[in-house]
Amino acid sequence: MPGKKYQAAEKLIDQTKLYSSEEAIELAKKTSTAKFDGSIEVHCVLGIDPAKNEQQVRVTVALPHGTGKTKKIAAFVDAVHEKEAEAAGADIVATEQTIAEIASSGKINFDIAIAVPAMMPKLAKIAKILGPKGLMPNPKSETVTTDLKKTVSELKKGRLTFKNDDTGNVHIAIGKVSFESVKLVENFKALMDALRRSKPSSSKGVFLKSCVVSSSMGPAIRVQL
Repeated sequence: MPGKKYQAAEKLIDQTKLYSSEEAIELAKKTSTAKFDGSIEVHCVLGIDPAKNEQQVRVTVALPHGTGKTKKIAAFVDAVHEKEAEAAGADIVATEQTIAEIASSGKINFDIAIAVPAMMPKLAKIAKILGPKGLMPNPKSETVTTDLKKTVSELKKGRLTFKNDDTGNVHIAIGKVSFESVKLVENFKALMDALRRSKPSSSKGVFLKSCVVSSSMGPAIRVQL
């Protein structure tokens, strides 16, 4: 049974209505029931068959105002690029020794991994550790790079990569409840644009089937697409 705060918040939402993105985000902020500064989340149902590899959706998007979360970035580099990675602002300048340590301990202390192309064969040693956590650098997510400064800068500002789950849905946090509404709306629109561009060519019919916005522990608000 939902708590009293959740029930009161739910009464503020017309479940028969499709709200504009501006209205939905205002309501999501207003109906946040968490005692902490929760996230504003977007959940979309996609018109894909998640069982088909060619219909898998992977999206990289740079949110104009970031997500409000600080990400710890590890840059896997060879000796030639160590100083460049440090100057670029990577939190961890990861080398072959780092790979050996991860391989032996299985422990990871970063949120995002990027790599220069020369390190990709060496990362195969820990692919089974990084892969399940979504941390394996990949050209499709622009985390295999020769421009460390640009990549680290964009990731720090709020560039993120996500993919559909096993049911064909996507779930993304676009900022914090404390963000100004206008910034959340701009982040939402950037996300929607990126999602629309990601439609697989083999996906027929309506691609973005439905979308809701909510705070971390708040009720869902249906958005007009």
